Amino acid sequence: MARQKGPLKYVGTLGDVRHFKIKGNEGFFAGMIGGPTAEQIASDPAFKRTRENMNEFGGSATAGKALRTPIMGLIRNNGDSQVTGRLTAIMKKINLEDGSEARGRRAVLISAAPQYLLGFEFNKNTSLGGVFNAGYTITPSATRDSSTLDVPAFNPLDRLFIPSGATHFRLINSISVLSDYEYNETTKVYEAKDAANDGLKDVQYSAYMPVNAMTSAVSLVSTLPNTPTLTADVSVINILGVEFYQEVNGTQYLFAQGNAMKIDTIF
Repeated sequence: MARQKGPLKYVGTLGDVRHFKIKGNEGFFAGMIGGPTAEQIASDPAFKRTRENMNEFGGSATAGKALRTPIMGLIRNNGDSQVTGRLTAIMKKINLEDGSEARGRRAVLISAAPQYLLGFEFNKNTSLGGVFNAGYTITPSATRDSSTLDVPAFNPLDRLFIPSGATHFRLINSISVLSDYEYNETTKVYEAKDAANDGLKDVQYSAYMPVNAMTSAVSLVSTLPNTPTLTADVSVINILGVEFYQEVNGTQYLFAQGNAMKIDTIF
């Protein structure tokens, strides 16, 4: 693939060469136009493997969206611009673990391979461990419908990497339900195995705490609504995060940088 380095910047097709941008990459790129038609890909036996890969990629994207949707507000504040692609790639790894279905129909069984998601950093440039290194415990309930985050008192100046100008911070304990996804031969799309519980969530924030004073002990209990009965086809994604703020005239303003969030526990 050619890459444009000169000062002329444009997108589109010029003759037999198309020029385009790639999200997350600097500069402009170029490649020859052409390739198979959509009809060929959809029906030609030569593209059978392509169709299988496209189908499973779509299922992986669907599962990734199911994880993102309940916590979209958190991702907006604490994620990078490539969260969607990075989560889809992980879901594809989970998809490849399914040995019970034929190619093109393999399920995305998060409950069987949670290790791929465990420790996922929503901002690849700012890890939670690099920002917050106080001791803590996360304790799920026996019925998996709640989670308790306990953080002993600590000195933020010793245990936080504080962005310049920040006056306060908050801790986050979030739980959300993520179903396994399987291919439906009737609808021809991937669907949640436990649609009733898929997407249930609860997000709890600590109080605003000053960055220059010893904190009190923090205990945040996140509880799913309506006391659901969770099946073996779902996983509960427990996220831990920290956000920084600047207080101006009694109002807290969220920082755009310095915040961090990761998948800490899956149960």
